[in-house]
Amino acid sequence: MVESDEEYTPGASDDDVEAHQVTASATSRIRRGGPVDDGFNTIRRTWEDVEEGEDGTITGTIDNLLQQGKRKRTLKDTTPLQRGIIRHLLLIIDLSTAMLEKDLRPSRYLLTIRYCQEFVTEFFEQNPISQIGIIGMRDGLAIRVSDMSGNPSDHISNLQALRKEDPKGQPSLQNALDMARAALFHAPSHGTREILLLFGSLLSSDPGDIHTTITSLVNSHITITVIGLSAQVAICLTLVKRTNPHSNPQKHYNVALDEVNYRELIMRLATPPESHSQQAATAANDSNKSSLLMMGFPSRVTDPKPSLCACHSRPTTGGYLCSRCSSKVCSLPTTCPACSLTLILSTHLARSYHHLFPLRNWRTVSWMRAASPSQRHKAICFSCQVPFPFLPPTSTNPASRHSVGGGPNGTSKQIDITQLPTKPTFSDARNAESASTEPSEAALLRSKQGANPPRPRRHEDQTVSESGRYECETCGQFFCVDCDVFCHEIVHNCPGCLSRVEEMMVGDEENGRDGVVAMALDDRATNGEEG
Repeated sequence: MVESDEEYTPGASDDDVEAHQVTASATSRIRRGGPVDDGFNTIRRTWEDVEEGEDGTITGTIDNLLQQGKRKRTLKDTTPLQRGIIRHLLLIIDLSTAMLEKDLRPSRYLLTIRYCQEFVTEFFEQNPISQIGIIGMRDGLAIRVSDMSGNPSDHISNLQALRKEDPKGQPSLQNALDMARAALFHAPSHGTREILLLFGSLLSSDPGDIHTTITSLVNSHITITVIGLSAQVAICLTLVKRTNPHSNPQKHYNVALDEVNYRELIMRLATPPESHSQQAATAANDSNKSSLLMMGFPSRVTDPKPSLCACHSRPTTGGYLCSRCSSKVCSLPTTCPACSLTLILSTHLARSYHHLFPLRNWRTVSWMRAASPSQRHKAICFSCQVPFPFLPPTSTNPASRHSVGGGPNGTSKQIDITQLPTKPTFSDARNAESASTEPSEAALLRSKQGANPPRPRRHEDQTVSESGRYECETCGQFFCVDCDVFCHEIVHNCPGCLSRVEEMMVGDEENGRDGVVAMALDDRATNGEEG
């Protein structure tokens, strides 16, 4: 008979019984006021973040959460790093029975296919001169879903065809990795070799030693990123550690917590990876790495009669002619099937450039800075011209009154800064620049910081601006949160900085024209005096 931790004591009280127990239960710890479990204490209850406003609604809380989501998307690491903008990526999808689980709605399988389609679209938006391929794992075999190419429509159509099939069998990591290594074997040395593995199972049915395959991947300079759907698997962690020796394993291996986190982990791979100096030096020693890459910029043609294209052998009336061999291809970017020349457009090259020099994050603007005389004329967004919200009333915000000099007999007087002009004018800007009466707090802060205030810390940038304004540190213009998201995710340029460059160019042209006219007048006057 197995001995019990507890003994029956007749007539004993509850406190005596709990003191006599060898292992206290959770209920006894609760009764004594002790913690139940550290894991339960760290759970974030989202419903507790909702607060009612003064009007009795939660509209303000919802708007704040939306702004936090927009701000979170724009706050990225803006450190200029060397990145591989010409990428070759293999997407490996788990098509086994483990993907039938419905812990991710509607199911792991359908959600993965949908996110993969969005990832392909986003990948080519961020990396227009890169290529991608898709491999599936099913019945212990590796199947080729889509060949390596730079046409997103082909990949999306092949992913749509997977919806008609059901997951079955067990996955095989070794077979999928061997097929991916063979597909990336002929990739040029100037591009990256990457594998993104979406793994939903807890096991792998391999025909041989998978560690031999991992060694081959390391020798081929292939980096692997794994996103798990069930739990962390030891062989996946080993795979990530060996193929990414210069990076933190937590950066390349994560387990999705929910649908939103799953999408964030996948979309994070759309940004080009960092190029490590040791890895680049090793690749340069293994092969003769050229400093220049030959590319062709073909011109679009439209034929009166259909002709076969060199890429698909389909009759088409429009296409692009190769700059070297004049072969016709359907779409760009691609590689010429006849002469293997990389064919792109100038816009593709320009869209890949912003990863090397990203737009810096804009800092938040406090009410004090927005109400200062030097910034009071900026009442609308510089980009979309939408008016900013007014300052809060004096009754609810006592800090809206500041003491400034200039009162009678040299005394200070109280001014109300609760109202901002609805439309800035040129005279307001000139007056703001020459104004010398500023709030005492702002003047003290400026005297401490000097002429160039330091850049705010990372955690300060992550907060939502209380004034709804975001300032570019270079040009000093104010923008709304929607323009902040648009400029950092789509345009990748600051409208204020670009307008300053245009003004400088226009000013140089006007100064040059005035100088030419002045020189001509001087010549005429000199000739007239001599005559």
